[in-house]
Amino acid sequence: METQIGLMGKNGGPFASARKACRHVYDALARDWDPISPLALLLVPTGLVEPLKLVAVAVAGDGHWITGTVMIGAAYAASLLLVDRLFVMVKPKLLTLPWFARLWRWFVAVRSKAVELFRRA
Repeated sequence: METQIGLMGKNGGPFASARKACRHVYDALARDWDPISPLALLLVPTGLVEPLKLVAVAVAGDGHWITGTVMIGAAYAASLLLVDRLFVMVKPKLLTLPWFARLWRWFVAVRSKAVELFRRA
């Protein structure tokens, strides 16, 4: 009898092959990209998802709170599942931009200090 390892199983879950295929396609394309192309690639879904959150708040404020709540949930899910995964993929290429590397180091330092303050409390 086979035992399952964690929630994702032994093979990394039902979408493991799709994730590997997407990663392989991205790696093949990104080898020849300049650092600005991944930034543009990241801005497209971000530019679609973030305004959707504002629209969802307006819909909820107009009295359609169930529809607004579902829209907010969907927007956050899209942000988490799409934009976050895409950022993880393009971050090494973005860190070759000097201004982005400085901004990222500053963000990580501020985040570390904030986490440290909350852990002390």
